[in-house]
Amino acid sequence: MSGQTTAVSDPYFPANGDARYRVHRYEIALDYRPGPNRLAGTGRLSAIAGRAPLTEFHLNLADFKLGRVLVNGRAPQYTHRGGRLRIRPAKPLPAGAAFTVDVTWSGNPKPVRSPWGGLGWEELTDGALVASQPVGAPSWYPCNDRPADKASYQISVNTPSAYTVVAGGRLLTRTTRASTTTWVYEQPAPTSSYLVGLSIGMYQTVLLGDPGLGGVTQSAHVPAHLLSRFARDFARQPAMMRLFEELFGPYPFGEYAVVVADEELDVPVEAQGLSLFGANHVDGVRGSERLIAHELAHQWFGNSVTIADWRHIWLNEGFAKYAEWLWSERSGGRTAHEQAAAAHRSLATRPQDLRLVDPGRKLMFDDRLYQRGGLAVHALRRALGEEDFFRMLRDWATVYRHGVVSTAAFTTHAARYTADPLDDLYSAWLYEAALPPLPV
Repeated sequence: MSGQTTAVSDPYFPANGDARYRVHRYEIALDYRPGPNRLAGTGRLSAIAGRAPLTEFHLNLADFKLGRVLVNGRAPQYTHRGGRLRIRPAKPLPAGAAFTVDVTWSGNPKPVRSPWGGLGWEELTDGALVASQPVGAPSWYPCNDRPADKASYQISVNTPSAYTVVAGGRLLTRTTRASTTTWVYEQPAPTSSYLVGLSIGMYQTVLLGDPGLGGVTQSAHVPAHLLSRFARDFARQPAMMRLFEELFGPYPFGEYAVVVADEELDVPVEAQGLSLFGANHVDGVRGSERLIAHELAHQWFGNSVTIADWRHIWLNEGFAKYAEWLWSERSGGRTAHEQAAAAHRSLATRPQDLRLVDPGRKLMFDDRLYQRGGLAVHALRRALGEEDFFRMLRDWATVYRHGVVSTAAFTTHAARYTADPLDDLYSAWLYEAALPPLPV
């Protein structure tokens, strides 16, 4: 099918997302059978056309069998290959027009291939989980897969009753009929497709902290045999939440859940209102506490305040890394400056070929980006001074709550908190590859 080119594609993933329209709501209903790993889905996307009439547009969806595809209730022309569902409506959609897309799909979900291995839907020994960053969301539902396109979600999952289903957002209903149970979750906050989390497994559910005291409702879903170790490892998460609310402003979502999968994961994964950990992150001696802080901080930096495209990933990872150091500093561990000094020593021995701004797809998840991002935030703290730095940080998370940002937006924001020019700091830490001296 011939057609228009995608406007403003993400330079790292030009095949993902379509900037000619935006989705404001997804309503997804899934039926999943863990044994055969069989998924059947129906979805409705409520969207708005951009500034030009839409003669065609595309969604991202992996290699499922399609049932029906409708635009405003009418059958369009479409093709589906290479992870793209290209749709040509029966009549062009006027600029600015609201429209709906209905899709049904079925098949055996599997991760989509990427330079970092499989991403998205992962079948576990007993259950499944979704870890989509950055481009794994199409492994299980049709979406406009670009971080700047944020929408509300309602997700319904029907699965055998022995399993617990956890998704980001509030559990609206849980309805059991015969041997299956349907779980319905609502996430009203604007959410990027890669941040839609889901886990299906044999879990015990416990509450963390005391929401009756006016705090954020925090739940955990943990295999029974890991509960005692989990209780020690995550005991200080409520204190983390209180600290981060003090430093970053109110928690940006209605609730926060953590899931511990009953198998090992390379790294924990953040989703909207939800973080996923592996059994290897629960050791009973708080060996992964910095990661608990890191994933919680992403709820502000990355999930609520979301990057416009992947060139700006340091705004997610640098701030989450610095939150690890702040938690250490405030909870009796090493100070942020001691953590920064250790990171600086490590980076000084490694190649100097990474620029924080626009690191390139190959280096976007390089550990050096996380460390150097944390160092850039620390350099800014030294330049602004304590009071102005923390006021800047809280305002950044508050002013851009549920919004979309870029590095330029951040540098403009931070410059408002000092009379001194920050151009040299920005140049050295963000735009040049050579590692600057440690700020003192």
